[in-house]
Amino acid sequence: MHYLLELYSPKPAWLALDAAARQAYFDTVGAGMAALSGTGAEALAMGAVDGGKLHAAAQQFYAVWRFPDAAALDALLAGIAATGWHDYFDTVNAAGPPAVDFPAHLAQLAGA
Repeated sequence: MHYLLELYSPKPAWLALDAAARQAYFDTVGAGMAALSGTGAEALAMGAVDGGKLHAAAQQFYAVWRFPDAAALDALLAGIAATGWHDYFDTVNAAGPPAVDFPAHLAQLAGA
């Protein structure tokens, strides 16, 4: 399994759109997501970042995804970019090779 954590905040271009333009854009995003439905990408969680938590991210929103392989992850990243998402949202992505368990992660940290 591969995972992707997205952190994002609206850019001025998004804030300048009225409600109808935002909905039209979301329709485009929905169509793009439908095209990726066969890749096995699975949205695990999405929401607003709680800025009141210790060491909170500066971004306003998050999404957590799971993928069966790197190809599916790369397809989602390409699909997101193709919708023009990055024109409207400042995004930070955290993704990598298959997830490891806690002891293996501690070994990764020890090796850093």
